[in-house]
Amino acid sequence: MALKQGTQLGPFEILAPIGVGGMGEVYRARDSRLDRVVAIKILPEFLAQNAQAKELHAFLDKATADSKSLGGQIGSNSRRKLSDA
Repeated sequence: MALKQGTQLGPFEILAPIGVGGMGEVYRARDSRLDRVVAIKILPEFLAQNAQAKELHAFLDKATADSKSLGGQIGSNSRRKLSDA
């Protein structure tokens, strides 16, 4: 499902592709609500139809974002709780 530059997905305008893999396609997009650039992941159909896979994917995305927000603090006394919500 290759999206073209300028495609609108709700409040998001696709700017450019970032990458593609087995878990979907990732695009650089502009969020018109917050006027900022974001990354949008488009799941393949087989994952989009599977509720359990979507929950796992959301958990992994949250864990990845949380780990990046630690900014290299892993291993220090700073700890952050990860959740699946």
